Amino acid sequence: MTWNVLGIVGSLRAASYNRALMRAAVELAPADMKITVFDGIGDLPLFNGDVEAAGDPPPVQRFKQAIAAADALLIATPEYNYGVPGLLKNAIDWGSRPPGKSAFRGKPAAIVGASMGTGGTTRAQHSLRQSFVAVEIYAMVQPEFLLARAHDRIDVDGRLHDEKTRNALGAVLTAFSVWIARCRR
Repeated sequence: MTWNVLGIVGSLRAASYNRALMRAAVELAPADMKITVFDGIGDLPLFNGDVEAAGDPPPVQRFKQAIAAADALLIATPEYNYGVPGLLKNAIDWGSRPPGKSAFRGKPAAIVGASMGTGGTTRAQHSLRQSFVAVEIYAMVQPEFLLARAHDRIDVDGRLHDEKTRNALGAVLTAFSVWIARCRR
């Protein structure tokens, strides 16, 4: 069986370290995992209950369909001001609607993140885990992947070149495959 994993990057920047991290994850995914990156979270309107009441806009429909088609989620998040980027939080808010019918319900997930700071994305990942409780995403707790000083490990072409880091990311993805199997029983 091949796990269909939806990759979500919490940054719009083309040269984002987290986008580079997701590209590396696609390359390093174990044989039983296929990661497809959803590139449309920047198209989601800001969550607004009035807009929702009129019906999900097409970008929201596409996002929810991508979530529904996935066995699991891999989220690559930057950390902005000690937290989750608004773009990513907005996507979670849309995917969780309507109440009780979250598109995320029961989906296993892993979080990875890269930053230029020394703490990696510890606070952003912690914040995401809190949101995941409300929307019923089953976040893998260990192993964690917090890439600090990303600018030293990702080159100007956006390639994760540090072999030790690539091996660590590969190990996280292998553990994630086991986590998905456990959650999907």
